[in-house]
Amino acid sequence: MGKLDGRVVLITGAARGQGEQEARLFAAEGANVVLADVLDEAGERLAEELGQERARYVRLDVSREDDWARGVEFAHEAFGGLDGLVNNAGILRFNALVHTPLEEYLAVVGVNQVGAFLGMRAAAPAIEAAGGGTIVNTSSASALTGMPFVTAYAATKAAVVGMTRVAALELAPKGIRVNAVCPGGVDTPMTNPEAATGALPVDASAAAEANSAFYAKHIPLGRIGRPGEVARLALFLSCDDSSYITGQPVLIDGGWLAGVQLF
Repeated sequence: MGKLDGRVVLITGAARGQGEQEARLFAAEGANVVLADVLDEAGERLAEELGQERARYVRLDVSREDDWARGVEFAHEAFGGLDGLVNNAGILRFNALVHTPLEEYLAVVGVNQVGAFLGMRAAAPAIEAAGGGTIVNTSSASALTGMPFVTAYAATKAAVVGMTRVAALELAPKGIRVNAVCPGGVDTPMTNPEAATGALPVDASAAAEANSAFYAKHIPLGRIGRPGEVARLALFLSCDDSSYITGQPVLIDGGWLAGVQLF
């Protein structure tokens, strides 16, 4: 038996990267997975690969209320209900504080912060109606410590931690546990140097090499994180293995925040 047998879980940003790995793992553990994204071709392809009886794709812009309503309705139509949510969708923009345009800041807020809020608000009644379940929000190690050039990202991820704690308190009586994963650097398309904008125009290959050297030097485990590792943490927080854990930001950072490296 899988750890999520019989459960229906909606995962945002599921077409690629971390969300894709979560979708694959959850399906392998017996869940019926609603793949939510705006990357239609990749999302449909993944649903076809996993099998329509196990996974279905729905277009969902996490910053739009109407899309969330349709997404929850789609879960009911496709699989009969909703037992869990993984708020994975997110965007990252690199820019110095004083060079960050308001438009860019608000774009990050719309996906990372508003998206998580709308997702919890839309999914909680459906999860309660199913008899309880779980919500896993994706925060970041940058929510818990400083990092240059990510003002908008860090602000939104700190907000996700705050909302996670409040939601955990409010939803516990309804049988819903709410936790947040807080990854350090993870090797996904979102952290690809080619996606860097604003104050940090870089050569992608040179930046990738510098990125690898940084992790080797400064992270105790000596490497960047892998999407599958974060997926396993999301699974843990979504199954009965974590039945007495709620309201927690759980770090998965290779030891990044453990302390200062002296040598």
